[in-house]
Amino acid sequence: MSSRAGNGWLLLPALAMLVLGFAFPLAAFFVRVFFIDNEPRSMAGAFADVLGSPAMQNAMLTTNGIALVVTLTVLVIGYPVAYFLTTDRGWRFTLVIFCIVVPYFTSVIVRTYSWMVLLGRNGVINRALLESGLVAEPLPLMYNKPAIVLGMSYVLLPYMVLTLYAAMRGIDPSLMRAATSLGATRRFAFRHVFLPLSMHGVLAACLIVFILALGFFITPALMGGPSDVMIAMLIERAAEIALDWRLAAILSLVLLVATLLLYGLYFRFADARRLLQGV
Repeated sequence: MSSRAGNGWLLLPALAMLVLGFAFPLAAFFVRVFFIDNEPRSMAGAFADVLGSPAMQNAMLTTNGIALVVTLTVLVIGYPVAYFLTTDRGWRFTLVIFCIVVPYFTSVIVRTYSWMVLLGRNGVINRALLESGLVAEPLPLMYNKPAIVLGMSYVLLPYMVLTLYAAMRGIDPSLMRAATSLGATRRFAFRHVFLPLSMHGVLAACLIVFILALGFFITPALMGGPSDVMIAMLIERAAEIALDWRLAAILSLVLLVATLLLYGLYFRFADARRLLQGV
């Protein structure tokens, strides 16, 4: 038996926990909803009714739109930060890592309520603007899509930065030095050498953030308005308020399938082994 096959036994406890804690309850839930407690109407008809409803279509458009905007936002913010971490060392590196990692270990609810304190009608920002005379009445900074994008971007930024940093660490720095030694400027070398080599990390980070954004619930529920309904919020309403387990199961299955497809794209195109080698 090879050492790799022997070490594979170390995965059994994790796999057992995954099967017992995730796969089995999920399968039991879907089997009970779709087969044991089955109504006379066919499953195909139930799926067609749900997916064809205006509320579901609007929620899907809202979910994908917000997830896309959040992904692009954290990419624009996170790429320069990750590049700085790759090229810098010392106390500045430690400070930036500290500012990224410490909020990562803070509860999402706490971080969301922090933004609500800042952006609320009587929050810190509106009070400062009113007292300075810049505005005559509080600005509508909460309960809209920009507030959702801001809160979700803050929560998901560490995933983007850390994934990009792992990818950038795998790029040989001698390639940039070779380009500059041949007469290229640092900007030209970055654009034609470093940036193309980091695109696999960009793709991986964007897929991770987009997957996480699809299933977000707490931040949109607390900071969004009545029209900003995402799929996770529909699932919660179907299960907790309407007690419609069939609807909750269909929506959950749609979200699960979308997540698995994107996860498959991540492993197909993002080159996960290369990312791990950069850590």
